[in-house]
Amino acid sequence: MTPANGRGPATGGRDSATGGRDSATGGRDSATGGRDSGAATGGRGPAAGRWCWTPWAGTTARPRWWRGRWRRGARTACRSSWSAASRTWPASWPPATPPSELPIVHAPDAVPMAERGAGGPALPGSSLAVGCGLLARGEGAAFVSAGSTGAVVSQAVRLVGRAEGVLRPALAIALPALSGGASVLVDAGATADPTPEMMAQFALLGAGYARAVLGVPDPVAGLLSIGSEPGKGNRLARRAEELLRRQPARFHGNIEGHDVLSGAVDVIVTDGFTGNVVLKNVEGCVRTALTMVAQAGLADPAALAGVARRYDPQTHGGAALLGLRGTVVVAHGSSRAATIARACVVAHALSGVRVDAGLAAAPEPA
Repeated sequence: MTPANGRGPATGGRDSATGGRDSATGGRDSATGGRDSGAATGGRGPAAGRWCWTPWAGTTARPRWWRGRWRRGARTACRSSWSAASRTWPASWPPATPPSELPIVHAPDAVPMAERGAGGPALPGSSLAVGCGLLARGEGAAFVSAGSTGAVVSQAVRLVGRAEGVLRPALAIALPALSGGASVLVDAGATADPTPEMMAQFALLGAGYARAVLGVPDPVAGLLSIGSEPGKGNRLARRAEELLRRQPARFHGNIEGHDVLSGAVDVIVTDGFTGNVVLKNVEGCVRTALTMVAQAGLADPAALAGVARRYDPQTHGGAALLGLRGTVVVAHGSSRAATIARACVVAHALSGVRVDAGLAAAPEPA
C-alpha cells in the first residue's frame, strides 16, 4: 500500500485526513464542505444533517466509528445553537465538552449474562464492579444494571455492602393489582435458596418498600404457598410462616397463586426462585390473554394496549435490590432504551430512601 494510494493512507483513500468520503477537508461528511458539513460557508448544517461538530483531539475530524456516538444529544445542541438565517455558529461554539451529557467512567470488562456471580470479582474492570464501586464511595447516588442478576447481587453485596442486620438482599417489584393499587413481590429473583430467616426479613423489607415508595401506611404481608390454610407448603414455607407470625409487620397468612394480582395483600413474600417464575408468568399470561382477546375482537385494541402497558417490563423499569447500603436497581436482561430510562427513574425515586428500618424491631429467630 503506497502513501499516495490505497484504502487508509495519510494522503488519500476513503478515510484519509485530506480526502475521501469522511475526510476533514472534503467529501460528503467533511468539516468544511459537503452535504452534511458543519461549516459556516456551506453545507446543510447540523440542524438538517446527520453530523454536527464534536470536539475530537483538537481537530474537527471525526473518525468513522464516531457515527452514532452522542449523535442525538449533540444534534439537539446543534439544532438550538445553529442560526438558519445567518448559517453561522454563535460565538461560544464549539463548547469544550459535549453539552448536556453525562460523565463517562470507563469499564473495559464485561460480565457474561451466564455468570451466576462467583466470577464477578475476577473482572474488576466490569461495569458492575465500577458502578458498584462508585456507589460505595459516594460518587453515585444509585446504580442501574440490566446484566446478570446473580452477578449484580454478588457485586453489590461485596462492594456496596448489606445494611445493618440484613442477612441477604431481595429484589422487590410492584405488580399492578386488580384493586387499582399495587402489590410488592419480594423476592423476585435475588436469592433462589433463602433460609426461613431470610424470608422473614424479606417481608420487613417489602413492607418498608410499600410504605416508602407506594405510600401504604400499614402494609399487610402474605406468604405465597400452595394453600391458604396455616401449615400448608414445603418445609421452607412452613418455617417461614412461623417466623412471619412473630414479626412486627402485619401478616395476613398464606396466599395462593391466584391472589398475586388480586390486591389481597400489599407484600407478597416468597423465595427468589418462585418469585422470578411468578413475575415472568404474570408478564407472559397477561400478554397471551390480551392477544387472544384482541384476536377474538372482544375489546378495543387501544384499551387492551393500556392494560398491557401496566404489566410491561418497560413500564416498571426494574426491580429494587433491597437491604443494601445504597440504591441498586436491576432491569430485565432484554431491556430496551425506554426500559433503562424507566429504571433510572425508579432508581432516582429510591435514592436515599430507607426500607430496612423495621429490621431493628424484629425479634431474634428462636
